[in-house]
Amino acid sequence: MQQLRTQASPALTAFARLVRSHAALTRELNAGLVADHGMTINDYEVLLRLARADDRRMRRVDLANEVLLSPSGITRMLDRLQDAGLVERGSCPTDRRVIYAVLTEAGMARLREVSPTHAADVEGLLGARLDGEELATLGELLERLGGAGEDSCEPAE
Repeated sequence: MQQLRTQASPALTAFARLVRSHAALTRELNAGLVADHGMTINDYEVLLRLARADDRRMRRVDLANEVLLSPSGITRMLDRLQDAGLVERGSCPTDRRVIYAVLTEAGMARLREVSPTHAADVEGLLGARLDGEELATLGELLERLGGAGEDSCEPAE
């Protein structure tokens, strides 16, 4: 049996800190969204992804991949959001097997209502711990690790 390392490499230490930081920040942001708006951070992320998608619609399988949920997890979440009137099911005219999640006007309105609070929470959590230069450096480092993509928690207009 291979012996456990007694001292972690810088890469392993950084990875462990990244994972713990992500978990802690996500917990705090989720708690704020639930307390202020009755919405989870995953609900918010789904609405945000749909708002940014062409025609505010995405195939359910693509949405699941983007928000890192299993097919059954995205189905349960979309069912809840559909019951709340925030999303609806859409069909594909060329392939009946394809099901879309479509953001409703109520969903867009809800996203616009929640976004300022969420953005303020993100600003508060990160801004309280890091200065502007540190935030810029962190953003650049995360981009190099594959974190490129949308740079805002705000919905597209």
